[in-house]
Amino acid sequence: MNQATSSLTRRSFLKRSGALASVALAAPTIVPSHVLGADPPSETVTMGMIGTGRQCYLRNIPLFQRQPDCRIVAVCDPDSWRMGQAKKRVDDYNRTKHGMTDGCAAFADYQDLLARDDIDAVMISTPDHWHGKMGVDAMQAGKDVALEKPVIRTIREGQQLRDASKKHARIFRVDSEFRVGAPARRAYSIVQSGALGKIHKVYACVPESDVPLAPQPDMPVPEELDYKRWQGADDTQAPPIPYTLHGVHPRHGLGRPGWMRKLNYCDGMITNWGTHLLNGSLWCMGLDRQWPVEISGTGVYPAAESFWNVLLKFAVTYKYANGVELIYRTEKPYMRFEGDKGWIDAGFGHFKASDDALLKAKHPLVDSPEPRQTSEKRDFLDSVKSRKPTWEPAEVGHVVTSTCLLGHLAVDAAVPLKFDGTKEQFVDNDRANAMLDRPIVTPNADLQAKP
Repeated sequence: MNQATSSLTRRSFLKRSGALASVALAAPTIVPSHVLGADPPSETVTMGMIGTGRQCYLRNIPLFQRQPDCRIVAVCDPDSWRMGQAKKRVDDYNRTKHGMTDGCAAFADYQDLLARDDIDAVMISTPDHWHGKMGVDAMQAGKDVALEKPVIRTIREGQQLRDASKKHARIFRVDSEFRVGAPARRAYSIVQSGALGKIHKVYACVPESDVPLAPQPDMPVPEELDYKRWQGADDTQAPPIPYTLHGVHPRHGLGRPGWMRKLNYCDGMITNWGTHLLNGSLWCMGLDRQWPVEISGTGVYPAAESFWNVLLKFAVTYKYANGVELIYRTEKPYMRFEGDKGWIDAGFGHFKASDDALLKAKHPLVDSPEPRQTSEKRDFLDSVKSRKPTWEPAEVGHVVTSTCLLGHLAVDAAVPLKFDGTKEQFVDNDRANAMLDRPIVTPNADLQAKP
């Protein structure tokens, strides 16, 4: 579909007629068959993809496309090469599988995509520094939102996402696949059943994979990249810096982008994989909507001259009001629960237990789950259509990612922090409270590795 498409959608008809405007915003768009293909489902969800890099191209586009009631009709990216690759992938699939003759729209500016009234929902797969703003803007524009994890860079952004979802009655889904995996669902079932007895220690561990990088030279901005728009200096809190390849992403390729190791744009592994493993641990314990009361941590940043400057390793301890102590650290990916009656250890593809009975026990969430419980994309689409909350709504995204950020702030401050979850602020620590609305963009000099 292009901007010139004049077909009247169900949503635009309701808007123009003035009837049931709220329903027009809540229900999936129904568009003519020449747009969605022959015999489209009666409740097809039309989607726009904002950010078309590695995660979007390799995972988010194909997984959404495989859902029979989803059609991607627009893509957006300030890198025209990446956007072109994504558009081709979408158009080829739509033409082959659905007989769609109109190609999807392509935009450099996400606001132009949000302005379209034929789009129900968006998948935001941009660098982290854009997540909070784009998520709020999309919900204000009447779109439901699947937002790539980690969803925020500051605790204030999490509050804004939560509040926008409620105010505008928008469906929100943290686009994180860990909870829908069979090991995580089994761990949740066992912990919640009480089979481990009283839990006295929880571990959430992530890979130690971030590395330093020598200082980088300034480089000419590639012709295909609108670098100012990508960096978002006028719209985000990312400090503007001259272009260099390892500060953005590979040219004409989908390798790991350098921005993922630069504090200008993200917090590194402490949020990146924390929104998998720490997320799962909190969910299993029923703590994914609650706040720790005390946070302490240690860590190491690269040496001061390193261009990449996210934490190389860290160890954070969270204490909760109910006495639970959760240890979050760099090691390898797993979560572990130790109780009076045994232990379990779960990751993306493994599950271990102290007793064979724990391995063999039947659980509905594992043995006969609903489709939405085994796919984050299915969960999102089902919620868009039913208007029931997703498994990981905005409130959970806020608490889980903010808990990762609390750990980063404790490491960076190098002192234990007390947190008031009712007020969502630190207790008697003005320096830490000043960071509730500010991302960490400069490492603490005391924690930098020495030559």
